[in-house]
Amino acid sequence: MIRLVKRPVPSKFWSWATPVIAVVATMIAGGILFAALGKDPFQAIKVIFWDPLFGANAAYFRGQLLVKAAPLILIASGLAVGFKAGIWNIGAEGQYIIGAICGAALALGVYPAESAWLFPAMVLLGALGGFLWGLIPAVLKVVFGTNEILVSLMLVYVAQNLLAYVAFGPLKNPEGYGFPGSRNLQQYPSAHNADLIAGTGMHWGVVAALIAVIFTYILMQRHIAGFRIRVAGEAPRAARFAGVVPARLVIFCLGLSGALAGLAGLFEVSGPSGQITDSFNVGYGYTAIIVAFLGRLNAVGILLAGLLMALTYIGGDMAQLMLQLPSAAIQVFQGMLLFFLLGFDLLTNYRVRLGGKRA
Repeated sequence: MIRLVKRPVPSKFWSWATPVIAVVATMIAGGILFAALGKDPFQAIKVIFWDPLFGANAAYFRGQLLVKAAPLILIASGLAVGFKAGIWNIGAEGQYIIGAICGAALALGVYPAESAWLFPAMVLLGALGGFLWGLIPAVLKVVFGTNEILVSLMLVYVAQNLLAYVAFGPLKNPEGYGFPGSRNLQQYPSAHNADLIAGTGMHWGVVAALIAVIFTYILMQRHIAGFRIRVAGEAPRAARFAGVVPARLVIFCLGLSGALAGLAGLFEVSGPSGQITDSFNVGYGYTAIIVAFLGRLNAVGILLAGLLMALTYIGGDMAQLMLQLPSAAIQVFQGMLLFFLLGFDLLTNYRVRLGGKRA
């Protein structure tokens, strides 16, 4: 008989070993999945994890690694703060979309203006849009006691429909021959988030992601506010006695995560994506949840987890092209990572015991 016995204190070893074991287990289970599809599992794992870093075209793919990792790290940094406080923002995808719409709308509204202030203004509007969209579940929770998980998640669908509306309507390119989608901001120098060093993938979104990692590390590890956030998540009643105001905490956490998600959307639409289209969102807001937990809600861990998840994105695309793997198999492979992470995380708080219960 297998029993779970609660540990008196969480295991530090399992807390940090879980992400590593989850990655290894994902590789094994993914290899079995690829073999079932008639592909060489070792070749598939090599293409996903090795070739983007050390393969024939690694110089290009290393730059793409930064491009893919930046929005994941930026969004996950904000989510981790709220998760630490027990405030669950599941709607970062919607905040990401709204940030992109707000920033792009400014650029497209003044097209073809040439100004050094245009891009900074877009950045501010992108952050503001995500912040205000994040405040909706925050205010509803504070005023009416609603569940922020459901509200933030439902707002994603509202944002997606709003994205489709502006792509087919107000922001549609008037010179696009009737096709949906905005002008290409990559061809609009004042609004383009170009590489700071050509060919490296290092654009302003990457810089913002690094700043977010440093900021969240200082906030959570070196500031009294971070201590209050952690206490609120671990012992809510004790936090109230310590002077933590729950309403302010909810607004701060959801507003911060919304602002960072909005920034990620703005940097993406003005850079790698370039356009507002009905398919602009690619799931970064959802994947960032995996990144946050894979990084153990720790700033440095999120940085490493974001790079790892970006590697699966790039390697997954390569596997589809080189090995003809279906995209659904790659998505299942990525989902396995969260599945194993949550499964093995049980060992942080519980021991596994074999045999019957002693009298």
